Amino acid sequence: MTEKVFAANDEALNDVLAFAEEELEKAECPMKAVMPITVALEEVFVNVAHYAYPDSTGEVSLSIDFDSESRRMTFQMTDSGIPFDPLAKPDPDITLSAEERQIGGLGIFMMKMTMDEVSYVYQDGKNILTMKKSI
Repeated sequence: MTEKVFAANDEALNDVLAFAEEELEKAECPMKAVMPITVALEEVFVNVAHYAYPDSTGEVSLSIDFDSESRRMTFQMTDSGIPFDPLAKPDPDITLSAEERQIGGLGIFMMKMTMDEVSYVYQDGKNILTMKKSI
């Protein structure tokens, strides 16, 4: 498992994505899987950067693990911000027009649709979101 810690702000997004892309390349991830994975990671990271630390600044840790036997990647984002379970919110009704839909929620919905498995736990004062994807 490889882990890096980033400032939870928009300026760190390119570094987060570069780290993820480097690990995906090491795992010889097919290009058709790289884009959806990086979009999912971007959505989660941006949510943390914008909402986890409303009155201060903080950090977010991204851990990436690759099981070469099963060809399964695990991405874990951890922050010490306010508790927030992104999986608890109902999915947006994508059958409605953009004007009829409530604002927000599409990024988390995309992440859930992109990844094979997603779980959340709040433990020891930390939000821990784990995403798994077979490549």
